[in-house]
Amino acid sequence: MTRFIAAAVLAVFTPLSGLTAEEAKPSLRDVAAIENPLFAVAVAQEVAEQCDTIAARTFKGLRLLYSLRSTANGLGYSDREIRAYIDSDQEKARMRAKGERLLRQNGVNLDDPETFCAYGRAEIQKNSAIGVLLRAK
Repeated sequence: MTRFIAAAVLAVFTPLSGLTAEEAKPSLRDVAAIENPLFAVAVAQEVAEQCDTIAARTFKGLRLLYSLRSTANGLGYSDREIRAYIDSDQEKARMRAKGERLLRQNGVNLDDPETFCAYGRAEIQKNSAIGVLLRAK
């Protein structure tokens, strides 16, 4: 029985032996603990940029971003991997498209700053993940 267990363990892990640590980990976009808060920061920043009566809670956002880096490091991602994810043009485009979908679904007209304001005020009122990163001026 011990030989069977040892053989099974070897069979399971041998295919992974050629992979580097980077290849064995999922993309950061697939790690909800990173993707969801990062998305909230991106949407909050866009709302603050489009609406003159709402500001981003900059220090709160920065603290969250540093916390996300720490979380990603704790999950085994290097600063280089994190930077590559953040700087990726493909990831930026994906995040922008995801944000635009969310905003449109919530009644935001991307050409009308007041709709960003209405959305931002509603998020602040709900105290949502996005709302806590915003404040009325």
